[in-house]
Amino acid sequence: MLNYFALYRISTIVIMSIKFFIQVLMFQKKHKNNFNQQKWNELLQRQAREYKETALKIEGLLIKLGQFLSTRADILPKVFLEELADLVDKVPPVKWEPIKQVLEDEWGTSYGNIVSKISEQPVASASIGVVYHGYLQTGESVAIKVQRPKIDKIIKADFRALRIVMWLANKFTKFGKSTDLRRLFLEIKLVISNELDFRKELKNGQYFQNRYNNIPNFKVPCFYEDHTTKKVLVMEWMDGVSILDTSFLRGNNINGERLAETLLTGFLEQLLQEGKFHADPHTGNILIQADGTIVLLDFGMVGEIKKKDAAAIRRLVQAIVLQNYHGAIEALEDLRFLLPNADKDKLASVLEFFIQTLLEQDFVNMDADVAEHIFENVQQVVKEQPIQLPSEFAFFGRAVSTLVGILYLLHPNINVIEVAKPLVLNWIQDRTADTSKGFKEYIQSGGQQLITAFQKAYRLLDEPDRHRKWQEIQYERQQRDLQSQWRVHYVFIFGVISLVTVFVSIFFAHQLLLIVSSSVFLISFAALVLLLARK
Repeated sequence: MLNYFALYRISTIVIMSIKFFIQVLMFQKKHKNNFNQQKWNELLQRQAREYKETALKIEGLLIKLGQFLSTRADILPKVFLEELADLVDKVPPVKWEPIKQVLEDEWGTSYGNIVSKISEQPVASASIGVVYHGYLQTGESVAIKVQRPKIDKIIKADFRALRIVMWLANKFTKFGKSTDLRRLFLEIKLVISNELDFRKELKNGQYFQNRYNNIPNFKVPCFYEDHTTKKVLVMEWMDGVSILDTSFLRGNNINGERLAETLLTGFLEQLLQEGKFHADPHTGNILIQADGTIVLLDFGMVGEIKKKDAAAIRRLVQAIVLQNYHGAIEALEDLRFLLPNADKDKLASVLEFFIQTLLEQDFVNMDADVAEHIFENVQQVVKEQPIQLPSEFAFFGRAVSTLVGILYLLHPNINVIEVAKPLVLNWIQDRTADTSKGFKEYIQSGGQQLITAFQKAYRLLDEPDRHRKWQEIQYERQQRDLQSQWRVHYVFIFGVISLVTVFVSIFFAHQLLLIVSSSVFLISFAALVLLLARK
């Protein structure tokens, strides 16, 4: 039987979600024939703020889920993403005694037999782990990351709630019908489950340590495998401050422009090659030392570019540079962006139109209405096609967007494309199967035109190709039998709430509450059956 704590978390998450569903349905009903974009954005903004406040209050999965969804521009509207962007995984620490118990349970001995000294106050505290500074009995200075007590049970309860929410969304919302929620749930569960096993983070850290071993100006801490368990991770202590600490940079004569370029070239080593890449490069995970060395930390969230995907990405870039649009669409299909019934000829035509427009038009001086019309036409065709965003590329997008944000804070005038261009061109030339002279010459000369065109259009492309079906679907298609459907939703929601109340009354042995809630549930169920029978 669920205990009170788990029941509280489940009911909090489910009721908040049901409230959001009702608000969306009521908005759709009220604005059926007069959609108001401003009011719609205001509603989404209020919901996002409530979600963020609830996440910071009850912690657990909601914080990690918010961070995960903030990478999914193909699922959530822009206004929602903007509110989640600053959802920081930083929560109050737990007391020392429970942490000490975790250490001794995991190590199977008194913690004093492993460490000679450890700070009882953590240096960092997140939703899953708490980090302490200590010294091993052999003298090494180490960072000790300890899993928060009972966080696995908290996450388990939250996943139950999330499963209920996604079932409701799948059955009773258009969002559920336009998104593969089962796959999304499995993706989220895989990501969070990996973060709950520190042994996987250790393996990831060792991978990056080997990868950056011969790259100058970068350092990854070494890890102590003998002292690492599922709930305890021990690694080398790394001195340093946040890479955006401007006073530290000035005090140590570290040039922001050169630092930004070094950071970019170092991360391109991950992003352009097959293998793993750091999927969460925020400022807390990138330190700078006094000599200008960049330290990379926290490898709990990583993505992976498989060898076949790296080859497909190279084919995609090559096809776009050579304006082989059918080849580009084939590469996108190999990368799992297209579902089987996509019209590849139409998509190739759209891609050709878009690229040629970039090449021929001066977007900087183009009339805003004309530019908007062009992108709307492209998005309309793409929106009609079965296109998806594979989760590994969502992580890729998160890594790139986070990194670019740091680069511009370090050096506001950095030209990312110019800095990256030599590396990208060498990457294509060295690894492409087509090494013909004509192709290389085109990359070195004519390809610059295409790169420049993308650079001009970059500021205009703040919406993904699918343009957030959830945000637009309510005014793109007429709702069938809206009144009847609304009654079904309304009755069902009352039924769910009353069923939750039944569980609460059973748990607290509250007889009157049990009678009332059971009666409401039976009435709701009967009404639901009657309404469905009429449809």
